[in-house]
Amino acid sequence: MTTNSTIPWAPVRSTLTEKFSFGDIKQIVGYGDIDMSLLAHLEQKQQNGATKSQLLSEIDKQVGRMDETRRGAFVSICCEEMMRRKDDVVAELGRVLSRVGWKFSGTALIPVEVFDVAELASIPEQARVDIQKASSRLRDADLSGALSAACGALDTVTANIYDRYNLGDAGRASFQERVKRSVDALNVKNRLVQELVEIGWSEADYKPLAANIEGSLNQAAYVMQKLRSDMGDVHGTKPVITALVYDSIKWSALLLRTLAL
Repeated sequence: MTTNSTIPWAPVRSTLTEKFSFGDIKQIVGYGDIDMSLLAHLEQKQQNGATKSQLLSEIDKQVGRMDETRRGAFVSICCEEMMRRKDDVVAELGRVLSRVGWKFSGTALIPVEVFDVAELASIPEQARVDIQKASSRLRDADLSGALSAACGALDTVTANIYDRYNLGDAGRASFQERVKRSVDALNVKNRLVQELVEIGWSEADYKPLAANIEGSLNQAAYVMQKLRSDMGDVHGTKPVITALVYDSIKWSALLLRTLAL
């Protein structure tokens, strides 16, 4: 994963300057983890009062001293407060942040490399909230929470398939088994083979491809199951590795697209 997982302060700062008054800026940053006593001497007065530029420069100093996790939380809170106060700020933040690799999914900001919001249309509707949550939690450095949400998205969809096809009690099946039986119930492999035959593939070509795709889906489910049992926030026993959580969100999205057939 190469995209910085912390929402950048500079574009948000510029939007604060353009869209909000001196008093509003003070209130907005006050919701974040910032020392307001260091801003107390800055007040707007008719004579010799502080300017927005001076206020934001003092805020910059504090933001610059924050570690990545704390800064990400602070900037995220500022964005939420800005959008709550002015509807048109959503479009403006979307415009300036899209240039540096961020997009809105609803009102949540998500790094484009983590999850492209355009992918939401291709996964089952009931899983979209959890996938958005997984991406947002990864953004906010809540790695075990991100992993749990990515798995939860598949829990929801597979439970629905179990009910629809009378596959039994989904709660008694392992995560990997739920995914595999759901893939089988939807005839994913046979549908793929049929599509390949229709475009002229021979059995010698489509048979190994279909078998490998089926195996890859099963392996992805196993990896997610293993990570969840050892790294999730409910049963966690081992440190969470960022790259694996990032991959899990991608695997979850892939499996969900398959189960949307």
